[in-house]
Amino acid sequence: MRQTTPTIGALLRDWRSRRHLSQLALATEARISTRHLSYLETGRARPSRDMVLHLCDHLDVPLRERNVLLMAAGFAPVFPQRGLDDPALGPAMAAVRTLLAAHEPFPALAVDRHWTILATNRAVAPLLEGVAPALLAPPANALRISLHAEGLAPRIRNLAEWRDHVLARLARQVAATADPVLATLRDELASYPAPAPLSGAPATPAVAVPLRLAVGEAELSLISTTTVFGTPLDVTLAELALETFLPADAASAAALRALCPSG
Repeated sequence: MRQTTPTIGALLRDWRSRRHLSQLALATEARISTRHLSYLETGRARPSRDMVLHLCDHLDVPLRERNVLLMAAGFAPVFPQRGLDDPALGPAMAAVRTLLAAHEPFPALAVDRHWTILATNRAVAPLLEGVAPALLAPPANALRISLHAEGLAPRIRNLAEWRDHVLARLARQVAATADPVLATLRDELASYPAPAPLSGAPATPAVAVPLRLAVGEAELSLISTTTVFGTPLDVTLAELALETFLPADAASAAALRALCPSG
């Protein structure tokens, strides 16, 4: 069967719908007439290259998808997409490695848009002991390792809470990016057996959900943070994130220092 390529109008309408904006709201925000926006979405008018980029800005469309919209409108992609080994990304990747090392003795890893692990610091390896080799083989997925029964799941003391946190975060990413690979990953992780919630767990969600992970005789309580490049003009850099973990208490900090001594 022949597949039809979405038109620029259909793509604009889809992204507007994803952002829960009416035509009036988007037109007002973008300072264009509602009539013109309607014409663009229905194909009665063809947007210029600048108009496509202008609307993408107001719709917060990811760089990868901005290229898709540009091509649908008949223009060449604007944002380059390079491999991580491309010399042009050398300085950025060097900065990533520096940041990972500087975070020691606390765990940190770099991931791509699909949560594939690209690099880690030395503090990550001790936490992964006992994880099935198949889960660690490239391309290893950080979220799969976290929730899989042969991954970290048996050692996560608040697995029900952490699972809900991971799935909610992934659902927000799917809504924001429309990425089918992320949607498949979300469905896979949601299919894993759901653990019973901890008795006495608070009804209201905390501001930050800790990862409570048993490592040897210690139980670590870790708070995760995410760092991204501020205003990248490269698709690869825009989709790269640093996931860093900080100890939530003094005991966890001491245990991490013991697991990853300096030197």
